Amino acid sequence: WDKRIHAASKEELQAMIGYISQARGIREVIVSGGDPLTLNERLLDWFLGAMRSLPHVEVIRIGSRVPVVMPMRITKRLCNMLRKHRPVWVNTQFNHANEITEDSARACGMLLEAGIPLSNQSVLLKGINDTCEAMRSLLYGLQRIGVRPYYLFNCDHVAGTDHFRVDIGKGMEMMETLRRNISGLCLPRYVLDTRGEQGKITLAPVFLEMSEGMNC
Repeated sequence: WDKRIHAASKEELQAMIGYISQARGIREVIVSGGDPLTLNERLLDWFLGAMRSLPHVEVIRIGSRVPVVMPMRITKRLCNMLRKHRPVWVNTQFNHANEITEDSARACGMLLEAGIPLSNQSVLLKGINDTCEAMRSLLYGLQRIGVRPYYLFNCDHVAGTDHFRVDIGKGMEMMETLRRNISGLCLPRYVLDTRGEQGKITLAPVFLEMSEGMNC
């Protein structure tokens, strides 16, 4: 571990640890932004250990697309390191059933065998996964490899992504069709990730049934 190479990164991470150590109301930490599983293992081990040492931090979540796009990075050594810091959850991002390959399934299996629960966050993409058939294949595929569908994000308004954006109404219609035809365990929450305090807003039709004598 060359301290000269990682000095700046460790300094930044130390500042995060210092902040969280004082924020006693934080019980769950999400490690994301870039991809944490591409970090030097010693640096990541140190950071997770520092988080785990804070008594009010009960759960650590890691957001990573590594199991999808670089499954060879998931090694026994990495899994053993992550195992030390449990409870650790990994949220990955499969967007299409074709990404569920033999190698990505193997990588997910290794994490699961290490006691690391896996969830998936997809993005709804026009022409990629915006049909019931494509989304059902993805959700069933995830279930087969032990990855729980967690969120389906409506595509953010980011420059250069207009051609991927799906109308929210169409997305809701697709999700309602899926809701009626697949297992609830396969069904993610369809959400819009907003700025500010509102955070994630669930996108779903609202049904109101009224009948006399209904007990609530």
